[in-house]
Amino acid sequence: MKALAVLIALALPLAATTISVVPVFEPLSMHGTDVDEGITDTGEALQATVASRPMALTGAFPEVLIESIRTPHKFPTNNPNYKVEEVNLLILCNIGITAETKEDGLHIGLDVAALTVPEGVDLTARQVLKLALVAIRKTLEEYQKPQTEALKVHLSITGTDEGTASLQDLGISYTLGGE
Repeated sequence: MKALAVLIALALPLAATTISVVPVFEPLSMHGTDVDEGITDTGEALQATVASRPMALTGAFPEVLIESIRTPHKFPTNNPNYKVEEVNLLILCNIGITAETKEDGLHIGLDVAALTVPEGVDLTARQVLKLALVAIRKTLEEYQKPQTEALKVHLSITGTDEGTASLQDLGISYTLGGE
């Protein structure tokens, strides 16, 4: 019986994956709480913040880092009256995020085709996107710290229409590391 188990184990393809624990920054709503974040990285006092949380990730880096910025997030609480189920602004506002490495760098898209800011989230679409830009940059800065090569980042706002076309001016390109 043991010999059969060994033969079966040898016949199965070996799947090796690396799981890394990394910090991922997320744009978070603080709706349902009694505090504002003070002056944020966007230069405004908002009921929102950009914060990191450790995540165990596998896949192509840095793409998987960027896509992980849009994952469900519920604040842990000890207060039975706090009933907010989701605080990640990309999920709350239906903003998609994609990342792809090309010859000229990392291309990130924030898709606003289904953008809606829900009632109770006291932010504009522009403020939400600015918070997302901060989260992306901070996530990539952490990733880039041990890297020896510079990382060129090209970020665009996609899925715009007549009502959201002005958000395209938030697109930006920059280089991290390698100085």
